Amino acid sequence: MGCAISGLAESADLGEKSVHQDGAHLSQDDIDMIKESWKVIRDDIAKVGIIVFVRLFETHPECKDVFFLFRDVKDLERLRTSNQLRAHGLRVMSFIEKSVARLDQLERLEALAVELGKSHYHYNAPPKYYSYVGAEFISAVQPILKDNWTTELEEAWKTLFQYVTGLMKQGYEEECERQHQAAVSPKERADKRNTAL
Repeated sequence: MGCAISGLAESADLGEKSVHQDGAHLSQDDIDMIKESWKVIRDDIAKVGIIVFVRLFETHPECKDVFFLFRDVKDLERLRTSNQLRAHGLRVMSFIEKSVARLDQLERLEALAVELGKSHYHYNAPPKYYSYVGAEFISAVQPILKDNWTTELEEAWKTLFQYVTGLMKQGYEEECERQHQAAVSPKERADKRNTAL
């Protein structure tokens, strides 16, 4: 029994000038646009974090099941003032900030996102939810950026989230497989080794 997550293409062209994985491609212009927009967004990260998760729970109520603290909360207005939701939103915004900062250090960005995917395995947060956060983030930041929001900037952020969620899925899958291997009994491991002879 393994873990079957959609196959990820191997990273290609992870040079300084572009980010590319699983169909996601960021040019240097895209990276520059993301970094410039982040300078404005970061002034409101606590607000954005709360908006992202309240909207996530509005549009995808099944996501609340992943969050033990919020699972039984019916009143989304109560969530808006929740210190726990604020703290989680800030952690997610911190991850986005680190991702933006590492767009010029792709090995570090890749390691960060893969590790986050591995930790999400232990939180029982499956990859099917990861892309929802990016969509809600984009909806939350459009009003903050006002006239600076363009179709090109939206596509750049979408691509960044596609890239990062692909890496998170990879990390989740790796951890799932590692846990599966650890759960295989020593006798089964010995049997498998003997059949390979």
